Amino acid sequence: MTDAPTSSAARQALLPPAGVRLGLASTDRGDAIRQAGKLLVDLDAVEPGYADAMPVREEMMSSYVGEGFAIPHGTDDARALVKRAALVFLQFPDGIDWDGQTAHVVIGIAAAADEHMAVMQNLAMILLDPEQAGLLRTTSDVADVIALLDPEPTSDTTTESTP
Repeated sequence: MTDAPTSSAARQALLPPAGVRLGLASTDRGDAIRQAGKLLVDLDAVEPGYADAMPVREEMMSSYVGEGFAIPHGTDDARALVKRAALVFLQFPDGIDWDGQTAHVVIGIAAAADEHMAVMQNLAMILLDPEQAGLLRTTSDVADVIALLDPEPTSDTTTESTP
């Protein structure tokens, strides 16, 4: 039996509304990463050690991806501390210096495998659309974030009938 949660239920578990924080302030990149890690811990997606590994991973390689977005995550060794796949979305309207770039959105990732890839692929497409990327940087509505990062079509027209 393969009754795994699909579409909306699975996505909500990956990026729940409680994982979206808008209008935040941060003193620097390290503080923003700590906020993302703490939110992952608060959502019970990771053990605290995973959040501790996020700044370590950032020192290895910057997680800034362009267009005002950064996607910090833990080290490969820290994957063992992931309880369940989850994303958190933190918006910093005033921006944060990210090694000479300005980040307005930090998307923290907790994944032991590739559960987050559909959302990350959708984010890549959003970053190619200046209007959508701008909305994520400036919105004051959690629903906008959930709707834009939703990797599935909004209409459920995938029902099949068999003769």
